[in-house]
Amino acid sequence: MNCLLVYDIPDDRARAKIADFCLDYGLDRIQYSAFVGQLSRNHQQELMLRIKKRLGKKSGNIQLFAICAKDWENRLACIQEEVENDSA
Repeated sequence: MNCLLVYDIPDDRARAKIADFCLDYGLDRIQYSAFVGQLSRNHQQELMLRIKKRLGKKSGNIQLFAICAKDWENRLACIQEEVENDSA
């Protein structure tokens, strides 16, 4: 299932470790605090448990959204890389 995980974590160490967890589960970073990718429901729950354990008593807001295939196909995106100017 397509998933979007976003977070706001003030603690630098916890934030870095949680980003590593997301990458370990095959999610792709799309923003500094946002990841997308395919995760089974089992892996979604497992990832959130690892995140909660790592966060411990530190503050944070982590949200994982499962997105159905139809909604994923209907998403709108603007992804643009900077174009270098060769006219010099």
